[in-house]
Amino acid sequence: MLGLKLPTDPRWVNIVEKNIEDILVDHAYCEQKAASTAISLIVGFPEYTELVQEMVELVNEEMSHFKMVHDLILENGWTLGRDRKDDYVIALIKFFPKGGSRTTQLVHRLLYAALIEARSCERFRLLSEELEDKKLAKFYRKLMISEAGHYTMFLNFARKYGDRAEVDQKWEALLDFEADIMRNLGNKETIHG
Repeated sequence: MLGLKLPTDPRWVNIVEKNIEDILVDHAYCEQKAASTAISLIVGFPEYTELVQEMVELVNEEMSHFKMVHDLILENGWTLGRDRKDDYVIALIKFFPKGGSRTTQLVHRLLYAALIEARSCERFRLLSEELEDKKLAKFYRKLMISEAGHYTMFLNFARKYGDRAEVDQKWEALLDFEADIMRNLGNKETIHG
């Protein structure tokens, strides 16, 4: 369903299990960045009313997810800690060239967001199925469903605002590029790394 060309190596869960604090801190920041992305789409493309409406909802949802993850961090006696760079996103956003029309810029941002949500969904599924901590596994199952909805929403908006055939071509190329990125990741206690 997600269209990802390279699945996460299941051994990534072993890294996560040994570094729960780190994965939760990274996850909290991912939720914060997702809310920030939604806000930046509102600010950058206010004339797209339907997108703005959905992004307002998304900001609220992502911040509620941030709170849920932050609460788990606090329950364990940890603190949020500092944000870390996301090697996955840094590599991913180099795919599309800068510039182009406003519509092209919007479509590219929507495709990046769709792919980040798809990879998060895939990772959350893995955590929900493989984590020994059943409370945490159940938590990730719930978030997996949410991420799947975000992925389809972003992809559908890209297809709505751009030429469908061109958007689908770009999506396939982006998926191939992402698979190459993933060959070098999966060995860190981060959601995408």
